[in-house]
Amino acid sequence: GAWRAPYTNFLGFAEQSFFDEVAEIINVDAVQLRMDLLEHAKGNADDERMQWSPERMQGVVQLAAEKGNWGKEEDGVYKGFSAYYSHNTHVAEVADIVMEDGQPVVKKVVCAVDCGIVINPLGAKNQIEGGVVDGIGHAMYGDLEFDGGKPSSTNFDKYRLIRFREAPEVEVYFVENDLDPTGLGEPSLPPAGGAIANAIYRATKKRIYKQPFIKQEEILG
Repeated sequence: GAWRAPYTNFLGFAEQSFFDEVAEIINVDAVQLRMDLLEHAKGNADDERMQWSPERMQGVVQLAAEKGNWGKEEDGVYKGFSAYYSHNTHVAEVADIVMEDGQPVVKKVVCAVDCGIVINPLGAKNQIEGGVVDGIGHAMYGDLEFDGGKPSSTNFDKYRLIRFREAPEVEVYFVENDLDPTGLGEPSLPPAGGAIANAIYRATKKRIYKQPFIKQEEILG
């Protein structure tokens, strides 16, 4: 499936976790580090086949940080930030988690999206919400074990998926422009894992380097 060869779904988690590590080492806010790197990227040569834009990525980073109340402390709430580009769409997310009995609970995700002109606002919002929830499910619970070379999870009764009660509130904000429309079915999935991992670090002061997160017992107990 999508975890076999396409790299975006797992690279987003690794890349965005690393950005937070760098930000902490050099004592720079995680959002500011991304803004600085994107500023440096302006004017650099890009692959003409891609529509990646430092300016557009800065736009979603700023929008997500603003709407997600980045930098504002809330008792018992830990925030994580992530931003990623895939399927020609720029996405940034702020995840809010709380810790209950030593386990992270995702309460809210704020998502900023630049996908060009939004043709069907309700459908677009639903696509982004689904990607966020799916991203949380894969990061927190998705696991595939083998026994004798065969998958031991042969049906959904043995494969852990995110449940309705575990799906958080998702707020979606679109950057308004008249550029050509781009992908919406998958771009909100890759940043979700990174945002949650960074929030878990703020809660536990321990970094997660493997998925699924709930199996990292040395961190979450």
